[in-house]
Amino acid sequence: MAPPTTPTRYGLTRDELAAHLDGEPRYRLDQLWDGLYTQLAEPTDISNLPKALRARLDERLPAALTPVTESVSDTGDTVKFLWELDGGSRIETVLMLYADRATVCVSSQAGCAMACGFCATGQAGFTRHLTVGEIVEQVVRAAQRAKRVDRRVSNIVFMGMGEPMANLGPVWASVERIHADLGLSARHITISTVGVIPGIRSLADLPLPVNLAVSLHAANDALRDELVPLNKRYPLDDLVAACADYLRVKNRRVSFEWAMIDGVNDREQDARELAELCRRLQPHAHVNLIPLNPTPGYPTRGTPLARVHEFRDALERFGANATVRRNRGTDIDAACGQLAAGQAVTIGRKPG
Repeated sequence: MAPPTTPTRYGLTRDELAAHLDGEPRYRLDQLWDGLYTQLAEPTDISNLPKALRARLDERLPAALTPVTESVSDTGDTVKFLWELDGGSRIETVLMLYADRATVCVSSQAGCAMACGFCATGQAGFTRHLTVGEIVEQVVRAAQRAKRVDRRVSNIVFMGMGEPMANLGPVWASVERIHADLGLSARHITISTVGVIPGIRSLADLPLPVNLAVSLHAANDALRDELVPLNKRYPLDDLVAACADYLRVKNRRVSFEWAMIDGVNDREQDARELAELCRRLQPHAHVNLIPLNPTPGYPTRGTPLARVHEFRDALERFGANATVRRNRGTDIDAACGQLAAGQAVTIGRKPG
């Protein structure tokens, strides 16, 4: 399915937005742009625009995201949004609130073609790429929600539904918009990949110093071939070489995401292999350990937390830097694709 071509309010460049202000004073563009990107306001709420103009803009420049449902964790610090796009596809965005800041996890595709078996999005398959406007609006909507509890979004991670490197053009254009117009530092933006090497090499040539995260999950080719099918095309030695080249150009840390799967990749031998891989990129490699969220289509469960900490200790003994990431929102199906999958089940259920 192709992305829609209908203009949406966050899909237009400044010059394209100006075309919708034909006949208005030139300063109206500054007011509109400031309202959308600084005030994070709906067109109808930009008070320094005339009321008739606000109504016209709201009609001509629709939102790209239609809310389907919103789930809040028991602790209140994680909010997951399910949106419907033009054409009926659904995507997810996660807002993670901290004491003094907020992080937004955005989707870059509806579905995903990478087919990682333990991932709910991968199980659902690929529908289409997201547009710039659909990506940027996820950040704006989450920032609006954070503003309600006096938090400012300071970090963006492209770790939601989809493979960002497979949609790098719109992803990068949205990064530029998030950086220049929403005012987030590029050093607080992370783009994730399961190992699309051409994308990593392209990212190295782009100007902003964003962070790179690689969803690794295994440090030998045999196991990674099973967990991440793309590894058969881009094996580990080639992937590590691409990461090393990225580091030479950007001088930024590379993070390896490691979803810990009980009895699969949480053994001492796995820690030894992972530490050896990290040493090839030291001191600029860091491991994030994430207990696997339960996924209906994948029978194996996440590693118990006590063993996750043991695995981290083993990594450190073997010379790697590692952090255990807090597993947020399990009670609201916060693993990518789970909320959409759950809604699909609900919608498709027959009465009685």
